[in-house]
Amino acid sequence: MGLERFRHIAIEGPIGAGKSSLARRLAAHLGAELMLEKAEENPYLERFYADVPGYAFQTQVFFLFQRMRQVRELAQPRLLAPAVVSDFMLAKDALFARMNLSDEEYHLYSQMYAQVSAQLPQPDLVIWLQATPHTLIQRIKQRGIAMEQRISPEYLQKLCDAYADHFRSFEGAPLMVVNSENFNPVERDGDFHALVNALAQFRGPRAMFDLRQPGSG
Repeated sequence: MGLERFRHIAIEGPIGAGKSSLARRLAAHLGAELMLEKAEENPYLERFYADVPGYAFQTQVFFLFQRMRQVRELAQPRLLAPAVVSDFMLAKDALFARMNLSDEEYHLYSQMYAQVSAQLPQPDLVIWLQATPHTLIQRIKQRGIAMEQRISPEYLQKLCDAYADHFRSFEGAPLMVVNSENFNPVERDGDFHALVNALAQFRGPRAMFDLRQPGSG
C-alpha cells in the first residue's frame, strides 16, 4: 500500500475544508485509529463565535490543553491499530491564537504553547486541504452546525491566509497539499483512491494533489 511508513497522518485546513470526513474514510481504509477534535467539548466556543468580548483567550487555552492531551496519546504504544489519522495537528492552535488574540494575550499564550509543545511528537505526514472562502461557507451551511453559521467570509479569508502563511515555510513533516474545491472523497470513490495512490507514491518533502491537473493524482 505504501502508507505503512506514516504512523501518524494529520489532516489540516480551515473550517469546512472536509478534514473530519477525509480522516474518517482514510482511517477506515488503513485500519488506523481515528483521532478527531472535540470542539463540542469547549464550553467557551459558542460565546467566541457569538463575538462575546473576552472569550477568545479562554477558547484558545482550552483547545491548547485539549489538543495537547490528545497528541500526547500518540506516544503511547498501540497494539491493535499502530497508525493514527487525526483531523488536526497541534500547530493549528498557535495559528488560530495569532489570528484571534490580542498582542498581550498572544504573548502569554505563546509562553504556554512553547512549554506544551516542546516534547510532543510531530506527524509523519500532513495533508493540507485548501478551499476558497466561498466553498467553505457553502460547506458550513450544508453541515448545519448552529454556532458555525455566524462565521463570516472575511474571517474565513483571514483563516485561509493564515494557513497559507503557516505552510509556506513548514518543514515539520512531509506535506501533501490538496485542492479540495472539486474533491469529494466521501461520495466519490475515485477521488478518494486517487489521493491514496498519490500518497503511496509520495516521497518528497511536499507535493500538490489537484484533480483538475492531469498527473497530480
